Amino acid sequence: MKEFILLYLLLCSVPGIAQETELKFKDHTHRFGKIAEGEVIEHTYVFTNVGDMPVIFNTYKVACACTIVDLPQKPVLPGQQGTIVVHFDTAGKIAYQDREITIFSNAKKSPHKLRFTVNVKN
Repeated sequence: MKEFILLYLLLCSVPGIAQETELKFKDHTHRFGKIAEGEVIEHTYVFTNVGDMPVIFNTYKVACACTIVDLPQKPVLPGQQGTIVVHFDTAGKIAYQDREITIFSNAKKSPHKLRFTVNVKN
């Protein structure tokens, strides 16, 4: 019985010391302004791992193949900065474009939503 109580107390204390990873982005939204149709544009989103554990990026989701995302390939350690680079091909796009990128990782508040807007002129 004594061992059971000790095990119970130990298991109850684990969530209090559990470590998590958390991301803090410099910005979640970028506005490109006016861009000529046919250009491939890119923006780098900067973040810091403000958690206690390394952050590992799994995948991302976008609305179309015109948007490509470069995620960090290695874990980003606590206190380190990292970048996510988004490329958008404006070929065949016209007028105002408002795009959202959903980023999946092991972070506490995953997924993260990033967004960009651009006004494509032909």
